[in-house]
Amino acid sequence: MDQKPKDDFDFLEPSVLLDETHYQTGFKNGYSEGLVSGKEEGRQVGLKNGFQVGEELGFYQGCLDVWTSLVSIDQDAFSARVRKNIEQLAALLRSYPLSNPEDEQVQDIMEKIRLKFRVITASLGTKLEYQGRPTSSKQDVEDLSLV
Repeated sequence: MDQKPKDDFDFLEPSVLLDETHYQTGFKNGYSEGLVSGKEEGRQVGLKNGFQVGEELGFYQGCLDVWTSLVSIDQDAFSARVRKNIEQLAALLRSYPLSNPEDEQVQDIMEKIRLKFRVITASLGTKLEYQGRPTSSKQDVEDLSLV
């Protein structure tokens, strides 16, 4: 009779368990370090993008302040149509959700602000534009790779 030990011990089992233990430990360590580096990278990108948005909004607000100051000094400095567009730009800038960057309308409002600004400058016959915004998405990708 073939006598089998009661204990079916697989001699490879300890090495398989050791391999699985190392795999799990490596995964946990990698995941933890990934969370830390991901949060830091996200913070850097957020700061950069937030600064760019603030800078652009500041440019438009500065132009608006000059135009509204001129209108307050001389009502006839601009046509009624330009004054109406200036008022609409002011309303758009006030409606921009500075304290809620996750608002779904942020991009839409920014595009409306840019468009209204171009309408005003075209009506005034000036070539004034915000220079700080990247002109292509390729620039955005290059900027992100530097972070």
